[in-house]
Amino acid sequence: MSDGYIRLIPTDLQWQPAPDAAAAAVAYVARLFSGPADDVEEVDYEFYDQVTLIDAGENATRIRCSRCDGESDVGWLYDLAAENDEGFDRPDIAMPCCGAVVMLDTLRYDWPMGFARFEVSAMNPRRDKYELDATELADVAAILGHPVTQILAHY
Repeated sequence: MSDGYIRLIPTDLQWQPAPDAAAAAVAYVARLFSGPADDVEEVDYEFYDQVTLIDAGENATRIRCSRCDGESDVGWLYDLAAENDEGFDRPDIAMPCCGAVVMLDTLRYDWPMGFARFEVSAMNPRRDKYELDATELADVAAILGHPVTQILAHY
């Protein structure tokens, strides 16, 4: 059986909210999936000590370099994250295609991915409108005190 996630992360990869704001965001997201035909297995938050890859799982397959537009298999990034215990001390990296050092959040992915030190995730959410819309993302941003983006992941 596979799992799907909606992963919400701050647009600034170093930013983290206050713990009470994180808990309030989780409660809000859980309510979004509480209708008669809606469901979510779990909604939770996580703080990370380092900038962490927030991946899209099986949805993503390719990365394009922001410097030379060269293409790399996403497995290269997954391997790099695993070698670094999923965290990055520095948010920049030398690309395998051209050797240029680029910021991780400037790479272009075939399916949205990101980097963050905080996330709210909803596991196996179900409703007619699966992903969060602009208003719902703005509401989460207001609760947290910082703009967010969403990563749709499938494992």
